[in-house]
Amino acid sequence: MSADGAPERPTDDKAARLRHRLTAFIREEATAQGFELCRVTRPDGIPEAPARLAAYIEAGHHGTMGWMEETRERRADPKVLWSDVRSIVMFGMNYGPDEDPRSVLEKKDRAAISVYARNRDYHDLMKGRLKEIAGRFAARAGADVKVFVDTAPVMEKPLAAAAGLGWQGKHTNLVSREYGSWLFLGSLFTTAELDVDPPETDHCGSCHACLDACPTAAFPAPYRIDARRCISYLTIEHKGLIDRALRPAFGNRVYGCDDCLAACPWNKFAETAREMKLKARDDLREPEIAHLLSLDDAAFRSLFSGSPVKRIGRNRFIRNLLIAAGNSAHPELAVPCRRLLDDDAPEVRGMAVWALSRLTDEDTFETLRISRRPLEQDPDVQAEWDLGR
Repeated sequence: MSADGAPERPTDDKAARLRHRLTAFIREEATAQGFELCRVTRPDGIPEAPARLAAYIEAGHHGTMGWMEETRERRADPKVLWSDVRSIVMFGMNYGPDEDPRSVLEKKDRAAISVYARNRDYHDLMKGRLKEIAGRFAARAGADVKVFVDTAPVMEKPLAAAAGLGWQGKHTNLVSREYGSWLFLGSLFTTAELDVDPPETDHCGSCHACLDACPTAAFPAPYRIDARRCISYLTIEHKGLIDRALRPAFGNRVYGCDDCLAACPWNKFAETAREMKLKARDDLREPEIAHLLSLDDAAFRSLFSGSPVKRIGRNRFIRNLLIAAGNSAHPELAVPCRRLLDDDAPEVRGMAVWALSRLTDEDTFETLRISRRPLEQDPDVQAEWDLGR
């Protein structure tokens, strides 16, 4: 009741109308900026996140991503990241491919680059558009805003599920009934009150196609992933040499892996990306391994300018290519691999040794080992020579 005894309903109605208008406004802005999905949750919408994140880190499943442990408190609770946040708007942008990305896996002399990295870096694309939305929304709402695209300790997938964009499948990625596995996520935190959407329910049922599709058995259980066995993590985040036992399973995957995503039956409802900057460049669909092995740092930077691949640097990328070459059964790739024995980067030299051990016959490799091993100073590369074939 108010001071004069009148009911508070008109004030409540006014607040509700304001929430409706602001929510409708931000959804219209999202559509205008090319986002297919825009839904809202509250900062307390992921109460199970702290325990799940703690279990993930304590099991060591985050690998060498130490920043996950360092930001653990803020990551698990949006209110710790920003105490004033009242609503979280989650955005989804479709990047669906126009073909099954696994088709390149049969072409062993070609490199498989993950669908999301075959054109412009989605971080830059989405961040720019979210900032435009944020600026107009802040002016309209008179509220504070912050936007994030995988650049802060924000648990985008659980928040997206809470907002109803989709659900986290057994492969731990978001699945949408409308767009399958192919959604980029971004978020807008605001001090404004908005209408909240219901969460999506899990529609995986008894299906385990994504788990079966993983080349390296990176899923210890449904809804759990061990990054230390994940090709996406190993080709992008992991530095140095890669476990010898896992290398053969990489096939020709040189940046990321789409197998668990592509295997999801919900992709039958997926659409090809509308955004031209997210459609695959022709030169990155099935590039030749031999050509990519010839890239020096300048050529690497030029080829992948504006691409997320550029982030891992030339040395890590060439390391990945050498694993693909070693798996190719194309002996002609021994020629560019041999040239890389003199590379400045030990991870490149080590993988060149491994590739040659698989592309040359025993006598040829032994001759190389005798002539080259005494020159090597890095112990990890020396171990590659010693383990040989």
